[in-house]
Amino acid sequence: MIISSTKDYRKAAQRRLPPFLFHYIDGGAYDEATLRNNVDDLSKIALRQRILKNMSDLTTSTELFGEKLSMPLALAPVGLTGMYAKRGEVQAAKAADKKGIPFTLSTVSVCPIEEVTPAINRPMWFQLYVLRDRGFMKNVLERAKAAGCSTLVFTVDMPVPGARYRDAHSGMSGPNAAMRRYLQSTLYPHWAWNVGIHGKPHDLGNISRYLGKPTGLEDYIGWLGANFDPSISWKDLQWIRDFWEGPMVIKGILDPEDARDAVAFGADGIVVSNHGGRQLDGVLSSAAAMPAIADAVKGKIKILADSGVRSGLDIVRMLALGADACLIGRAFAYALAAQGQAGVENLLDLMMKEMRVAMTLTGVKSVAEISGECLVRAEKELAQVF
Repeated sequence: MIISSTKDYRKAAQRRLPPFLFHYIDGGAYDEATLRNNVDDLSKIALRQRILKNMSDLTTSTELFGEKLSMPLALAPVGLTGMYAKRGEVQAAKAADKKGIPFTLSTVSVCPIEEVTPAINRPMWFQLYVLRDRGFMKNVLERAKAAGCSTLVFTVDMPVPGARYRDAHSGMSGPNAAMRRYLQSTLYPHWAWNVGIHGKPHDLGNISRYLGKPTGLEDYIGWLGANFDPSISWKDLQWIRDFWEGPMVIKGILDPEDARDAVAFGADGIVVSNHGGRQLDGVLSSAAAMPAIADAVKGKIKILADSGVRSGLDIVRMLALGADACLIGRAFAYALAAQGQAGVENLLDLMMKEMRVAMTLTGVKSVAEISGECLVRAEKELAQVF
């Protein structure tokens, strides 16, 4: 199919992936209302068009945590990225590196830290979950530091996995899941050959390195439920803050009080996020949560945002609502599944072009100039009462 927009990659990925993998990345929790609202609420934010502003010296570049970025964007941590393309984390990291933005490796990646970092030139970000095995957490932090990872993204909105009903229907979990996945794979020969056969080993690479033996994916969803820790509190993060010398970002903030707590804790950044609608259905979209959080902590801490960002226009909207930068997860996973590294590079090119058009036609020459003044007044007011 012809790829002309960032959103075309979703259809391309659906054609390429076995259903259990497509629906795992595409789906959300419960009735998926928050998943839909993430996209819909952001798309309803109206930009304020301005003209005749001499935009010849426009730039999308910015600085975040001491790193220069070609645009205010990073690739978010996505579990099992290595199942969407052959050694997918490596391919995605190379694409981000080539386009001048950070790649964030998930705790539950297929490719381990030690495989990804040598493939890129810029520092990698690393995402950590709270797991029951604190020994693993200490081990993986030590390895991330030794590998030169610059920024730690600490995900706090997953003390337990959300109920993702699509996974049971598609074969990612539920009765006879392994057999269903195998049968599906035979119907997608491109994926079966490139990823199923030549993309091995298929395991949780970071955890396998720690245990010294393969950690298979036969019951991945069950493993998540058994290993995440619902007892986590702010005090449990202190040893991580003390150990990690670089920037630390708290991911999964939706409430201004939690944002203030992150500032008091000493975090360097937060990610306004509902985990892409994959955890608690019925919570605010990131776009709806952003204005109040920005009012509470803007200027005191770096504010990043994910969940619903699908285009360069969405990046500009999020920044106008109060974010300093955005993360994309599903968007790059679709592109990776469809065309590998080249797909992610093209996606980022498209987003860059869309950003430049949006900035040109809202009359802002730099990322620092993107503010609420770029929004139609009625939309600014609406954003306050979502």
